Amino acid sequence: MTLDLREILSDPGSELPFSYTLNVSENEPEGAETVPDGALAEGVVRNDESGILTLSCTVTGTLHLICDRCLKEFTREHECEIESLVAESLEDENNDDIIQLREGIFLDLDDLLRDEFILSLPTVNLCAPDCKGLCPKCGADLNLGPCSCKKDVDPRLEGLAEYFKKHPKN
Repeated sequence: MTLDLREILSDPGSELPFSYTLNVSENEPEGAETVPDGALAEGVVRNDESGILTLSCTVTGTLHLICDRCLKEFTREHECEIESLVAESLEDENNDDIIQLREGIFLDLDDLLRDEFILSLPTVNLCAPDCKGLCPKCGADLNLGPCSCKKDVDPRLEGLAEYFKKHPKN
């Protein structure tokens, strides 16, 4: 979405609200979309009393994820708050904290909001904080109960295990 800010650039104290569905999964392979329904982007661009433009936005979407421990599919809501200054031109082109307007009047939101939303995603995805995962030997889901695998003895402690077999406690 591109916003035309002509109306508020010359009117301190004015604002331009916006709301639209952002396609977050644009670069993901088909069938692997994290946010297949898109994310709702709602916000406002304000020209404060001193003529400084600010962007305030909330991007909210339902994530479709696979648990990193047990491989179950699950969904979770995710929200990202974005606050940034907006400028018609920049003195320092390498300044990533300020968004530059295209042609001095247009604000391109799609790439900016998509990048911020993706960067705010959790790096570890668990279906539950206490997810036990899968057994490394048989692959059983340990959330459903213990598996029937025999526990391995640490090779460094085999001698101690043999000692206790020969000398059981009385």
